[in-house]
Amino acid sequence: MARYTDSVCRICRREGIKLFFKSERCHTTKCSFERRAYAPGQHGQGRSRKPSEYAIQLREKQKARRMYGVLEKQFRRYFAVANRQKGMTGENLLRILERRLDNVVYRLGLAGSRPEARQLITHGHYTVNGRRVDIASYLVNAGDVIAIKEKSRSINRLKEMAENLGSLVVPAWMSVDADVVSGTIIRLPDREDIQVPIEEQLIVERYSR
Repeated sequence: MARYTDSVCRICRREGIKLFFKSERCHTTKCSFERRAYAPGQHGQGRSRKPSEYAIQLREKQKARRMYGVLEKQFRRYFAVANRQKGMTGENLLRILERRLDNVVYRLGLAGSRPEARQLITHGHYTVNGRRVDIASYLVNAGDVIAIKEKSRSINRLKEMAENLGSLVVPAWMSVDADVVSGTIIRLPDREDIQVPIEEQLIVERYSR
């Protein structure tokens, strides 16, 4: 699997939006995007011409792909699935991305960022309905219960997450039980539940060319 090894802050600057790859640091003045909110590279601050329609669509697709940490091939596969489902293709696509386990763990406050959630999932620190799941792309369903594995709760980082769980506000389609350090998927998300700065129709237009 391909792996991005450069500075993740460059991605935020490239897309012109904070993607919160570094959890707490992204909320401080140390954040690279706060200090250099322009595209990386020697021409990042230069005057650029008006982007073409294709460029706008491409940037929106890249922003969504990078926000959720999905590779191009996998993103195309998600789009194909969304296109076959009933309803709006763009909304179906965002719903699939939101259902990824790494995103759900992040949304529940069981990890500080999606990249951190992916790493912790891969290391086997979470369970779904009582069974260990170490696949970040696992798609949750309504009624699923996600929790930190009992043996992993003594790890300092996960202990910190568990202690702050009760003070977090989670999306309406899920709930958190701070006492047992778990979250439940009440229902699948609607478009109004998915608070991300993505214009999904541009992505649909990009793949419909």
